[in-house]
Amino acid sequence: MAETSNYQMAIDLLCCHLGLSEDEAKQQLGIGSTPAAQQQISDTQQALMGLMQEK
Repeated sequence: MAETSNYQMAIDLLCCHLGLSEDEAKQQLGIGSTPAAQQQISDTQQALMGLMQEK
């Protein structure tokens, strides 16, 4: 993910100085993916796979 590499120093600082996990640090920076977004991506992928199988 390109965003992660751009924010890696900030992620490292949050992890080291505040004791956050990498996922928590990403959420604090607003770049973490939410479970709802992951579910929407999964649903879309499954729908697209269904369309390809119908052909």
